[in-house]
Amino acid sequence: MRQGAYKFAIVVGASSGIGAELVRQLAESGCRVAAVARRGDRLQVLAKEYPNRVIPIVADVLKFDDTAEVFLRCTDALGGLDLVIYNSGIMPDVAPTEFNFSKDHAMIETNLSGAIAWLNVTAERFLSSRRGTIVVIGSVAGDRGRRGQPVYNASKAGLHAYAEALRNRLSRSGVRVTTIKPGPVATDLVAHLGFRGAMPARQAAEIILAKSGRGSEQYLKISHRVIFATIRLIPSWIFRWIPI
Repeated sequence: MRQGAYKFAIVVGASSGIGAELVRQLAESGCRVAAVARRGDRLQVLAKEYPNRVIPIVADVLKFDDTAEVFLRCTDALGGLDLVIYNSGIMPDVAPTEFNFSKDHAMIETNLSGAIAWLNVTAERFLSSRRGTIVVIGSVAGDRGRRGQPVYNASKAGLHAYAEALRNRLSRSGVRVTTIKPGPVATDLVAHLGFRGAMPARQAAEIILAKSGRGSEQYLKISHRVIFATIRLIPSWIFRWIPI
């Protein structure tokens, strides 16, 4: 991301991992950032690091009826809006024979419904101004239905489809919608999976911001694009033997 590419941004899911790094790097570039998350103590850490740039906004993406009011609070505090990044997501540990609707419902609500609530109000704002950038943090997990995390896969696949439709709907209005599909990144989200060689969150954030304005689906590595293009061609029955 070039210096000063964005002046006003909202990052939803900003308290840790990729979200916190996105906030830091935007602030370091000179952008004012509304950092939105449930964990106010972590947001305060970011605000203290960048006292004139980061505005902590404590909110829960599951409180859908509050979304429009929180969005307005963010934009009023910022004084403008160029960029909205939806990064909120959960992936609880699911045992191989576990079918837990409580966990499943929480993933759908956080990973997909929350994104729709936030990005619908964002789309209305950007449509009226005929400018702006939306970044949706998806996952390579949404590219196929693998046995390890059926509902996490489904929530990200749904998110990718929503973002594609939003991109097509807003394409003639000067609004860019970019879907980012990270592979394993060293964050709290996947700590329980013990991935080796996961990309550092800071590096992932750098790449996301560099690709944020492309208005298309993007992987973090060229190798991921090649690998997952191949994976999309694999017959479904093969995934019965792949544990993740």
